[in-house]
Amino acid sequence: MSQNAVATLDENESAHDHKQASSELLQVVSFHIDQEEFGLDILRVQEIIRVQRLTRVPNSPDFVDGVINLRGKVIPIVALRRRFGLQELQHDNQTRIVVVEVKGTVLGLIVDSVSEVLRIPADTVEPPPRLGKAEREYVRGVGKLDNRLLILLDVDRLLSDSEEASCMEMTQA
Repeated sequence: MSQNAVATLDENESAHDHKQASSELLQVVSFHIDQEEFGLDILRVQEIIRVQRLTRVPNSPDFVDGVINLRGKVIPIVALRRRFGLQELQHDNQTRIVVVEVKGTVLGLIVDSVSEVLRIPADTVEPPPRLGKAEREYVRGVGKLDNRLLILLDVDRLLSDSEEASCMEMTQA
């Protein structure tokens, strides 16, 4: 086989590999907090439920609103608005709790509303913008969709190890 034929084969394989990588789709649950749209990997979401009465736990971390009993399991509920330093709002009929598993601990995340399940081409996701450490520590990337941006959260980084330990203690109380 000639050098040109080998080079053409390599280019075709490379183009094929790139095409496969670019056709990979990420499935995310999209939700809103304030005016921003966020997304979580659908494989990390166990369920989405309506907000219910929370039981406050004394001396819990300030971003934890309380706990709920979900089918016999005590689940800490994290107020994402508070976690992100946003003004708190009264819950309404659109407010939801997104139940996720973070490093072995099941948590509920309070969001303003849940929108839809989206399929996003992996190659349209950009790395987090270079902001201060605090602004991007929870952000996995930014997905570009038609005329909007979707902030993809990294649930594993929502809590520090000590915060996760505090939440775990709440479930065993």
